[in-house]
Amino acid sequence: MSFYRLLLCVAGLLLSVGVQPDGAVAQSQRTQPVLPKDTLPMELSLVHLPAGLNARPAIPADSPLTAERVALGRSLFFDPILSENNMVACASCHQPRHGFASPDAGAIGIRGQVGTRNAPSLLNRAYGTRFFWDGRAGSLEEQALKPIANPKELGSSVASVLKRLGGNAAYVKQFQQAFATDGAQAISEKNLGKALASFQRTLLLGDSPIDQFRASNASALSAAERQGLWLYESRGRCWRCHSGHNFTDESFHNTGVRWKKRPVDLGRFDVTGQEVDVGKFKTPTLRGVSLTAPYMHDGSAKTLRDVVQFYNRGGVKNPNLDPIIQPLGLSDADVDHLVAFLEALSRTSDPMSVLPDVKSGETPPVKPAEEQ
Repeated sequence: MSFYRLLLCVAGLLLSVGVQPDGAVAQSQRTQPVLPKDTLPMELSLVHLPAGLNARPAIPADSPLTAERVALGRSLFFDPILSENNMVACASCHQPRHGFASPDAGAIGIRGQVGTRNAPSLLNRAYGTRFFWDGRAGSLEEQALKPIANPKELGSSVASVLKRLGGNAAYVKQFQQAFATDGAQAISEKNLGKALASFQRTLLLGDSPIDQFRASNASALSAAERQGLWLYESRGRCWRCHSGHNFTDESFHNTGVRWKKRPVDLGRFDVTGQEVDVGKFKTPTLRGVSLTAPYMHDGSAKTLRDVVQFYNRGGVKNPNLDPIIQPLGLSDADVDHLVAFLEALSRTSDPMSVLPDVKSGETPPVKPAEEQ
């Protein structure tokens, strides 16, 4: 057993007897999962590309995007039929109003169990190369199936889900329409993953004021947002990890989150077994970021200002700290400007946005999950 795994076992023992490790995050008062309604646009486009996204997402040759598969995946995403007790859906942890993320530090799954990590946003995951905070899935199809068998998420099994779907006449018809070439075998593990992945590939967000400004619309940004953009590209060093049109390098970094004397979560190490990967987590996109609080893989940062201040301090020193992470020396005004820039990335003028509440340049107030 490695030294880091031994420390993690000790941390788990402390938690089991009610002692929280340094940096532990308080969970919200809500103890049961929610079932958000499908409030997305009636039709989800298969071809629309929001401004600012420079290329269409790559679609696997064996998982083509069709209207029938997207519709099926959409139904499944909001349906608790995928959970063992029929009370939790994918949307319970990936709530549309919260940027397809969770408002809880640890997402609440079956029987009120709290996950060990914050549920990441699904926005623009069509551009992803690795999935989950630790990158343990290599495709959206693979990622879509893993929560089904997770005992703290949907708490079921793929075999059980397929049996329930096979007993539902509506789903039998939808699967046969979406996967007509498979005939009687249309309801399968592979096709379940393909349907869910197809829906998730339509969750694209772009056409923000940042994109409009970069397209020569000088009035798209306020003075504070322009200053924030300059800081993002210079002294703020944000671009070193949050790069490209989707504002992520799709890579893994150790920033020291929740690392005080010991690593609470080993991150990428759990996948690779390489000591150099201890404490590394995937860089999330910044698009839609003001909707997806709380932040970091453990939900330890409640606000965007908390996030910027964390990096302004240079993260938390540890043996694996990424050399990119250094104290920034930003003033309070600089922090305010960077937050303004980040908030602008959550606004869109896209008339076909999958987040209708954030059209027309206004970020909606975030309501408690119980009110949704």
